[in-house]
Amino acid sequence: MTSSSTAEGRVLYEVDPDRRIATITLNNPSQRNSYNAEMRDGIARYLDEVAEDDDITVVLLRGAEGVFSTGADMNNAYGWYGERPATNGDRPAKSRPSQRRRLTVDRKSFGFYHNFMGFPKVTVGEISGYALGGGFEMALMTDISVIARDAKIGMPAARFLGPALGSLHMFFHRLGPVLARRMLLTGDIIEAGTLEHLGVFTETCDSAAVTARARYWAEKAAKMPADGVVIAKEAFRMVEQSQAYQGEEVASYLFHAYGTNLQFSPGEFNFVKTRAEHGTKEAFRLRDAHFHVPEPELD
Repeated sequence: MTSSSTAEGRVLYEVDPDRRIATITLNNPSQRNSYNAEMRDGIARYLDEVAEDDDITVVLLRGAEGVFSTGADMNNAYGWYGERPATNGDRPAKSRPSQRRRLTVDRKSFGFYHNFMGFPKVTVGEISGYALGGGFEMALMTDISVIARDAKIGMPAARFLGPALGSLHMFFHRLGPVLARRMLLTGDIIEAGTLEHLGVFTETCDSAAVTARARYWAEKAAKMPADGVVIAKEAFRMVEQSQAYQGEEVASYLFHAYGTNLQFSPGEFNFVKTRAEHGTKEAFRLRDAHFHVPEPELD
């Protein structure tokens, strides 16, 4: 068994050569395993190692301390795009990133998801606690996904960046058009157990069983012939690209870049402005209060 870490220990990597399984763990539990660009790049580097290692057949993706991932770290909403150089010699100037900067960065970001979705080895997701935003995308992109019934899933960022978020082709293909529209047009966070009958995930189980069940599926897939797996994954990718993902490489990042430049009307919730005025934690509370609509009471 070999192990390493990157991004200041916030991405852990472990290889079990006897079972031909690599495990990548998001290790940022104080922030529910949200990730920044550095952590995402660390995941990408480890995935490259797995892809090039002939002795590994399966990669298991998980989060530390019972939480998969709450997606991109929103403590600095525009930090993903970098800050403008300082003009007064003190500190970087803060401003909304240009559209050209958004397109450049989003192209790279969605390249990560595109490569993960078409990864040549078997990917297994161990999903519990929360799978939100980019974490939800990665959960849906895994070949085999084991999720806790009480895990919270969704794209809450749709509530402050608009519904044109994430890998749209993948949402419609994996969730179906009705559920995809519902989740993106409302930003609802729901429990995975409510989707169990739809077969969105490979297995839905009690939270206490997720780790063992994910390991079971990883070991099961790792017994397959390695060359056969790689050939099959490329065949699967060809079928999905021809049937479901045409235009995916361009459409997702293009609309995401446009969506991050929304203009808000009076009465609409502006997360970035609210976060600047009240802090991230309070901005999330105010967001949820703004979007809360009580269910109608039935007579």
